[in-house]
Amino acid sequence: MGMDTEGATAVLRCGRHRLALDRPRIMGILNVTPDSFSDGGSHQRVEQALEHARRMVEQGADLIDIGGESTRPGAEPVALEEERRRVLPVIEALAAELEVPLSVDTMKPELMREAVAAGATLLNDVNGFRAEGAWEAAVTAAREQGVALCAMHMQGEPQSMQQAPHYDDVAREVGAFLRDRREAFAREGVPAEQLLLDPGFGFGKTLEHNLALFHALPALADLGSPLLVGVSRKSMIGALLGDRPVQERDTGSAIAALLAAQAGARVLRVHDVAGTHDALALYFALTLQAWRGSRQP
Repeated sequence: MGMDTEGATAVLRCGRHRLALDRPRIMGILNVTPDSFSDGGSHQRVEQALEHARRMVEQGADLIDIGGESTRPGAEPVALEEERRRVLPVIEALAAELEVPLSVDTMKPELMREAVAAGATLLNDVNGFRAEGAWEAAVTAAREQGVALCAMHMQGEPQSMQQAPHYDDVAREVGAFLRDRREAFAREGVPAEQLLLDPGFGFGKTLEHNLALFHALPALADLGSPLLVGVSRKSMIGALLGDRPVQERDTGSAIAALLAAQAGARVLRVHDVAGTHDALALYFALTLQAWRGSRQP
């Protein structure tokens, strides 16, 4: 599946928003945590977060993903009340101003419900909606409010996921998990246009696992639901560039995002929106394909 073709689902519906998936869409990352591996502490105040989100939309972001609990390897869980305090005021402020879908990155069913009430239209769960109550919260939001769902594969938990992860066949096992999630949501009556699947690069996977999974992206893109891929600034990028530090991984991340899109990814979750947008725009221009990006001058 190339970038110029429509995915298995041509539209992503996030509440009142509808995003055509005939081109790769950019999801800008907005961390409101003190301990994110990449930009922890930078956007904790509501006005700081709002300004960063505005800038990402101006640079070409089609969606904004708000996270209040770091899921970096070794991260400790955050209490529900603290995650609420970090996330809900930001969602409310963004929903009042921005005309793009807002995603909340959480594993907690209580916060899923409250985030939707505050204005989120996509639930992004790195745990694949496996926590107690998360499945029910996700299905209810999808059915009753048209909220989109992104189910990601993770082996283990953030605190321990990078402690000797093991697979017999990582591509087959991740593909089976994503297929199971897709089929289970379909049985619950969740429309296909409200579902994204994420193979979970870096979540319970070694560098070798990540590379095998990246090579398997075309097959994963054929599972029947659009793929979201997030490799931005991750350790695999640093390792492949000779142990490059986090803040020097944006060029590599943009190239990896471009290659993921060529392999069939429909949504690219990134920190550097401008660089990713420009990489995609140049690809389309130099291959004489139509580019309908939204970057403002």
